[in-house]
Amino acid sequence: MSGYASGIVAILCINLIFAYGVYVTAAAGQLNLGGAGYQAIGAYAAAVLSTQGWTPGWGTIPAAMIISALVGFLIAFPVLRTRGVYMVLATFAFAQVVSGVLLRTSLFGGAIGMVVPDYLPLSVLILAAVLTTLFVFFLMASRFGLAIRAIHDDEAVATIMGVDVRGMQVTVFTIGGALAGLSGALYAHYFSFVEAQYFNPNLSIFVLLFVLIGGTQTAWGPLAGSLFFTLIPEALRIGGSWRFVVFGVTIVLMMAIRPEGMITRTLIARISSLFHRRPSSSALSLPNARPDLPDARMGDQHAK
Repeated sequence: MSGYASGIVAILCINLIFAYGVYVTAAAGQLNLGGAGYQAIGAYAAAVLSTQGWTPGWGTIPAAMIISALVGFLIAFPVLRTRGVYMVLATFAFAQVVSGVLLRTSLFGGAIGMVVPDYLPLSVLILAAVLTTLFVFFLMASRFGLAIRAIHDDEAVATIMGVDVRGMQVTVFTIGGALAGLSGALYAHYFSFVEAQYFNPNLSIFVLLFVLIGGTQTAWGPLAGSLFFTLIPEALRIGGSWRFVVFGVTIVLMMAIRPEGMITRTLIARISSLFHRRPSSSALSLPNARPDLPDARMGDQHAK
């Protein structure tokens, strides 16, 4: 695989994990525009731990996830006191605060950034992306997934049915922070460098688009959104600067045609029905009939 292709696959894996980090909160009805902040925390946590030699190269990954999950847990309490657009602004402000702290702290290299000495190969990123995808699919198929979908549809009804709404919302912020931190740690170790300017507001907006355009109804949505936003811009490079216009128009058309996202529950049900067709009524009524043999009752009548 060429270096260019390896870089695209690495970005795809990182984007996919990052998108799932935002998806778990969106699936519970919480739009999180602070994804870049969690990814930056994971990236810089891995960079500092690796630079200082406090943990081996592989050990920085779970450590970065724990730190990002802890931040997500703590931030969830004040953020969940807001609603609607105010929640979006609160999470956006969180990402800006993280970026400002990183830029003005010498421990994190300031505006210069940090070099990450430990390198992780592409195979590790692919394995992490696969495991994350399987984990989210399992999570959404479990009772936990049913509960957060109920919260997304109607919090009041979910509360009546016995769902701990606030506890679930805090949990998804924690899981989302851990996954976003994982994507940041993998980014730091694969590209061997981090800088605060990379984790800008545009990154938070793009990853939220991954989820919204892909669809929040199923775990297939972030996968489709990550593939679309990672591969399509690269395919449009042959168009030069016009690729941004084409890509923007494509996004607007998709939002107009399919505002619920590319992948929906209805679409999944239709595809599933194609592979699980019921047998015809005639086959059900005579399961043991053989057309080459006469009816047994006719044989009995002839015998009489």
